[in-house]
Amino acid sequence: MSVTDIRFAGPRALLVELSGLESVLALHARLTADPLPGQLDVLAAASTVLVECDTRAHAVAAQTAIEQLELDHTSAGTGKTIEIPVTYDGDDLAEVARLTGLSPEGVVNAHTGQVWTAAFGGFAPGFAYLTGENGSLDVPRHATPRTAVPAG
Repeated sequence: MSVTDIRFAGPRALLVELSGLESVLALHARLTADPLPGQLDVLAAASTVLVECDTRAHAVAAQTAIEQLELDHTSAGTGKTIEIPVTYDGDDLAEVARLTGLSPEGVVNAHTGQVWTAAFGGFAPGFAYLTGENGSLDVPRHATPRTAVPAG
């Protein structure tokens, strides 16, 4: 695990900054499976984990414990499989194909040919940031964010 910083987020919570998503998922999985004394909640994000404790004393102790944890990154993949039916006809299909050097059919095959993990929750209920098994579909963000996302 690569903790880059731990700081208090209020009197009873810690914000743990990590080197990357793999470390985030490993720490989150560990603290979910084996909570620290006084731990109330643990929340993962892109590069941080928020650990909420019931008292300041437990938060102080948690800071020391987290600094000493050794995590197995392979244990981060827990959960259940959910299949979501998808129609591949959106405006971005051709652009993703162009950016990846794949055909539109190749993009669909690359997307459906791997398992996607809901790594952490996003900005709205039910919105999750996904991570795939490989980087074949990694593309840059839009230069200008959309003001609306079309239905479907």
